[in-house]
Amino acid sequence: MHAPGAAGPTSQPPSEMLIVENLRVAFPTRTGFVDAVRGVSLGVGWEKLGIVGESGSGKSTVGRAVMRLLPPQAQVTADRLSFEGIDLLTASRAQWRELRGGRIGMVLQDPKYSLNPVMRVSEQIEETLRDHKRLHGRAARARVLELLAAVRIRDPRRVAAAWPHELSGGMGQRVMIAMMLAGEPDLLIADEPTSALDVTVQLQVLAILDDLVSQRGMGLIFISHDLELVATFCDRVAIMYAGRIVEVCRAAELHRAQHPYTRGLLGCLPRLDRPQERLQVLKRDPAWLGAGP
Repeated sequence: MHAPGAAGPTSQPPSEMLIVENLRVAFPTRTGFVDAVRGVSLGVGWEKLGIVGESGSGKSTVGRAVMRLLPPQAQVTADRLSFEGIDLLTASRAQWRELRGGRIGMVLQDPKYSLNPVMRVSEQIEETLRDHKRLHGRAARARVLELLAAVRIRDPRRVAAAWPHELSGGMGQRVMIAMMLAGEPDLLIADEPTSALDVTVQLQVLAILDDLVSQRGMGLIFISHDLELVATFCDRVAIMYAGRIVEVCRAAELHRAQHPYTRGLLGCLPRLDRPQERLQVLKRDPAWLGAGP
């Protein structure tokens, strides 16, 4: 895997498979359009990029906009939105059938809502293999077991035959990752893949993602609200506030972040090495609404 880019708000990976310039997303309401994403620009290479922010900051909307998974009424514009030379804003339906689930995969937040409840695990993964790898029958079933083993499922045959409601949260998340890997993507977008899991299972899922990125040479966008988790797992971190990226820095240097919003988020976290009777409360500045990296 390539080394991450240099520190600082303008740091970029050494090469970029995904380029996003001035991405804007707005949703209609009774009183007009509301901006959910306001001028986001970023580049993603063969690295682990974390996007962090509070609920409602727009981080998941960025991931869904890249995948073109937003509802039809959403207004999506950008100066540039490209993946390995393909313009994602003008890509045809045939191109998107190849890209979505094939060259770009997305792991959604909760497998209970993302997996089809009336299809067995094997059927759902085989569907991806048929569409993107033209595998059928015995070859597809064998590949399903290989994918489940790759995400450290001890009994792939039992899990392949299971219904989604028979899986624990951690097992369901592994199945989702296996399904996204079936298309052998170059870029994987993981939208809070550990938010519903306990700490032990979180670490197992993160270890799986880390191994897959390193071994397969993929790029990873890891969307989370957990600042410390992203700091320990990713190469770079982009911090979002109110639909904008306010700061980008190397994960290892997150403690040196300069933007007051990032400093405020860090100050709100409890620490075992420095116990505090009262945690800080983040004080927001209206000027942040217009600030960008």
